[in-house]
Amino acid sequence: MKVEQIYTNCLAQGSYYIESNGEAAVIDPLRDTFHYTDLAQQSNSKIKYVFETHFHADFISGHVTLAKITNSEIIYGPNANPDFSCIVAEDNQVFTIGDISITVLHTPGHTLESSCFLLKDETGKEHCLFTGDTLFLGDVGRPDLAQKKGSITKEELAGILYDSVNEKIKPLPGDVIIYPGHGAGSQCGKNMMKETVDTLENQRNVNYVLNGSLSKEEFIHELTHDLQAPPKYFSANVKLNKEGYHDLSSILEKSNRPLSAEEFDSISKEKEVVILDVRHQDDFANSHIPNSIFVGLDGGFAPWVGSVISDVHQSLLLVVDNNRVEEAITRLCRVGFDNVIGFLDGGIVSWKNSNKEVKSITTITAQDFEERIGSSESVIFDVRGAGEYQSEHIIDAINIPLNDIGDDIFEFRVDGNNYIHCAGGYRSMIANSILKSKGIHNLIDVKGGFSSIKSTAIPTIENMCSN
Repeated sequence: MKVEQIYTNCLAQGSYYIESNGEAAVIDPLRDTFHYTDLAQQSNSKIKYVFETHFHADFISGHVTLAKITNSEIIYGPNANPDFSCIVAEDNQVFTIGDISITVLHTPGHTLESSCFLLKDETGKEHCLFTGDTLFLGDVGRPDLAQKKGSITKEELAGILYDSVNEKIKPLPGDVIIYPGHGAGSQCGKNMMKETVDTLENQRNVNYVLNGSLSKEEFIHELTHDLQAPPKYFSANVKLNKEGYHDLSSILEKSNRPLSAEEFDSISKEKEVVILDVRHQDDFANSHIPNSIFVGLDGGFAPWVGSVISDVHQSLLLVVDNNRVEEAITRLCRVGFDNVIGFLDGGIVSWKNSNKEVKSITTITAQDFEERIGSSESVIFDVRGAGEYQSEHIIDAINIPLNDIGDDIFEFRVDGNNYIHCAGGYRSMIANSILKSKGIHNLIDVKGGFSSIKSTAIPTIENMCSN
């Protein structure tokens, strides 16, 4: 028996490849399905089933493509109603893979069709549980992302989730291994652990839904209060996962299109496109195409693209190093952005060589920032999340989380200086690019963000979180 976790840091997402005696199954696969077909080919195994824990909101699953190329069957739990052929399993229905079995445990709450999959080994012993977004390590899934039927509320779903976890998962043997759908950084939960594998016994001790520290009513309140609005692309991803999508190979063939500077410029002026610059933030600050948006590949790329652009149907032109074009297109497709028109062949160098206009963003070190901070003509903006800000922040800094930049544009000064920082410099450059594209140019980015600011004598205030 083989169980392999395939963890994608950008999405904080775990998919799984399971194999026994020449047969295999995959749980919640990525859209780029070679990960699983390569594993099956290496051991000459046949992928028999593709299990989906629910209709995902934060990424496009590879279930449709993988089932097609391997002639396998897609399996959902009860209440699923996709627009493609699949098996909608009953609660406790069993599927065999070689000498092992997987039992479907219907665990609604995160969504109405959410299910966990219990793997039993060759002896029939409960070995591990694939929990999807029902149970995370240290947390549970949000109850506000489902395609809801009727008038069911997030509070009602939270109560259903409490029952699912306590009645279906908690009674299992303590040595059962928990394999969650996501880890820390995912927006499908509030406060997940950094670890991606744990035992049920430990989760009984540390997870607030399992350790008995909260009543059902207290759990519902804990799960539903202070929920930030989900990224706008989530609903589009649910729709694609439910209805189907184009294979990644066809998107790559269409989108991997080199454009000269003249072609790139012409298209950007003729069509409603977003110029997406995915280089390093320092390169973007140094020189970039006017009105382009920065979201770097070397960071939480795909989720941030979905958060700041939001419309998955938006046409995109890429500024990217030529050797990373396919990577950029693939990672965009993972969150449903399939409309890349092409990329600037030769990157920003070709743009400059064509004598076209470039813009820049002023950056300073935390030490320089310390010397300037007393200026009355300056305002400090912290674009970290609300929880990060409440934990510790610069005195008098204004918190506008990156997700909210577009809605709070009026907060930024048109005179003086707007000093922008995040935790390490990645999110602040995204914020700067958005602000600059909207006509705010008096921006100064604090390089290294709050982690560098803390090494200075700039006064901060800590522990503002309310209980």
